[in-house]
Amino acid sequence: MIDEANEIADLGILIVEDSREMRKILQGMLTELGINQVFLAKDGVEALLFLGDCYDMIDIVVADWNMPNMDGSELLRQIRGADPDIPFMMITGRADKDSVVEAKSQGVSSYIAKPFSIEQLEKKLNVLSRMLNAKVM
Repeated sequence: MIDEANEIADLGILIVEDSREMRKILQGMLTELGINQVFLAKDGVEALLFLGDCYDMIDIVVADWNMPNMDGSELLRQIRGADPDIPFMMITGRADKDSVVEAKSQGVSSYIAKPFSIEQLEKKLNVLSRMLNAKVM
């Protein structure tokens, strides 16, 4: 793994993903990267309920774009209404330019296309961590 792993170890990350298998895979990747504060939600509705109770525990939201009940786009809109600065990483199976441009216009901080490696995820999280640290200073 990258030497900057300690940079992300203390992050609280909320994974919002409708696939139980993908939630577990992501949780395993984050644990392997040394991140112990990993929280899981199966859709945007569950994520908002969690954030309502535990907002101060979350530094980054990592969410699938296509989910039932409340998709990633609506979740992002709701989160941006409460906090325009929290890093939000979109997970997508569609990395075509139009989808990415649309997501960026809605306020996505970063995106990662399925399938992805643990190294790719780590690089994206390091960038988001640096964004967080820059806001603190």
